[in-house]
Amino acid sequence: MRFLSDFLKGLAIGVGAIAPGVSGGALAVIFGIYENLTYAIGNIFKDFKKKIFYLFPIGLGGIAGILIFSNMLEYLFKNYNIEIRYLFIGLMIGTFPSLLKLANKNGFKKNYTISFFIALSSTILFTLLEDTMINIVSKEVPGVLDLIIYGVIVGFGTIVPGVSSSVILMYIGAYNTLLKAIASVNIPLLIPVGIGFVLSFLVLAKVISFLFQYAYGYTYYAVLGFVIGSIVPIFPGVQFHFRYFISFIIMVIGFFISFLLSKYEK
Repeated sequence: MRFLSDFLKGLAIGVGAIAPGVSGGALAVIFGIYENLTYAIGNIFKDFKKKIFYLFPIGLGGIAGILIFSNMLEYLFKNYNIEIRYLFIGLMIGTFPSLLKLANKNGFKKNYTISFFIALSSTILFTLLEDTMINIVSKEVPGVLDLIIYGVIVGFGTIVPGVSSSVILMYIGAYNTLLKAIASVNIPLLIPVGIGFVLSFLVLAKVISFLFQYAYGYTYYAVLGFVIGSIVPIFPGVQFHFRYFISFIIMVIGFFISFLLSKYEK
């Protein structure tokens, strides 16, 4: 049962890694595995066997999510963009009470709000700068170094809550190239991407794990800021239209699902 649960969480994180505007790191926080996940990756050689047993179902789910849903996501975001975005927002909001409780498990200090507002402001600023970004990669056939950089970006967006690697890849004109490579399982292109992803993932996980150990309150409040800020780029707006009414109902359903799940999360 634990294996299936971790596999499904990994599946969702994998989807978040390639879904436009969605953060895989934020989803890991929502599912209550972010701290353990970054610690396991950042300290993988300590009690190696135990770490591998923990990471295997999550990693397997993440790979499956990326491979299986790469084509499906393109379809859903093209045809049901509003509904999907409202669902993600509902899932995020439903976890806020449990996340706040977890952030305060070692007590609360007013200074923690500084890291919260810095993270929140950074995420919102990143969203506001969206229209000013330009395509800095125009190559139809990217080189090996380009592909490694794409992998680093995916790793960055997967491990840092609130940062969507897909949005960054769109900014630099690489999203469609990478999505097609994943959907067609283009091994020559995916190998350098995987190298960049692993390097980025390992280094960032180590840093974040260190911060959790020695500055837990500040780090978790920063994570909260990133997660709340990640709602801004996802939010599709509001209109007096039946489709938005249905989307709002979907959001409420998503809220109660994640709220009830987070209540029973160990």
